[in-house]
Amino acid sequence: MRILFVGERALGEKVLRALVAKEYQVVGVCTTPDAAGAPNRVKEAAGEFGIPFVPLENVKQPQFLDQCRAVAPDLTVMAYVTKILPEAFFTLASTGTIEWHPSLLPKHGGPNALIWPVVQGETTTGVTIFWPDGGIDTGPILLQKEVEISPDDTVGSLYSRKIVPLSIEALLEAVDLVEKGIAPRIPQDKSQATYEGMFTADHAWVDWFRPAGEVYNLIRGANPAPAARTYARGHTVRLFDSVLLAETSSARPGTVTAVTDEGLTIAAEGGSILVKKAALPGSPPVDAGTICGELGLQVGDVLGLKEASQ
Repeated sequence: MRILFVGERALGEKVLRALVAKEYQVVGVCTTPDAAGAPNRVKEAAGEFGIPFVPLENVKQPQFLDQCRAVAPDLTVMAYVTKILPEAFFTLASTGTIEWHPSLLPKHGGPNALIWPVVQGETTTGVTIFWPDGGIDTGPILLQKEVEISPDDTVGSLYSRKIVPLSIEALLEAVDLVEKGIAPRIPQDKSQATYEGMFTADHAWVDWFRPAGEVYNLIRGANPAPAARTYARGHTVRLFDSVLLAETSSARPGTVTAVTDEGLTIAAEGGSILVKKAALPGSPPVDAGTICGELGLQVGDVLGLKEASQ
């Protein structure tokens, strides 16, 4: 079976290598051009394997579709694709196109499907392989695989340790089912569909008057990007590794109640948050104590009282 592969970033490279390792006939690779100063790992892998490369740009132009059609694919496989592709693209292969999405569709359609379940405090998510039909994360489902969101998972750990290996497994299984002619097409239940847009820095501002569990979910859901943030002594501080503490405080939410070698403890509604890693804009995460020293933060300071400009 002749496969046209479309993918980006590290996941795209891993899936492409897995397809080649399984001795599937990948006849074309479509990915974004190199970003400034950042080599495209999918394009590099295609060159390593001697697979023709099709730039993932000008996707609405006839020339793009003609280039993809020229490799005569039986199946198109999409893994981590950020471009919006025209509906005609999904039918250029003889058996159609299958696409990866990091949620259990029809729940959490949209571009940040990994972040929202964590922020919303859900305990499960997963991977869906589906047949795209031109809508946003719509189309019949081929297969799904579920995974637990652990209480201490960040989006970063959830993705790297659980979603990535599960995604490779799911896509290989899906290709095998298509090759055998037994791949299902299960309609999505539209009544269960949810959609969230981009999770931006505007969503990541901490309201310390929210329940402590919600604050904790926001911090781990935005870790590593765009990173939860608060305002402290005239500076925006981004928050990374954290721990939810059951201990309550009579202090106003947002008040620093302890600064120790472990980190910075901040009062919230019904509990407290221990922040272990933090960063100032433009700087990498460091121990929260380092940030406290740089800003002169101390017990009794109140965070998040001003609107930040960023």
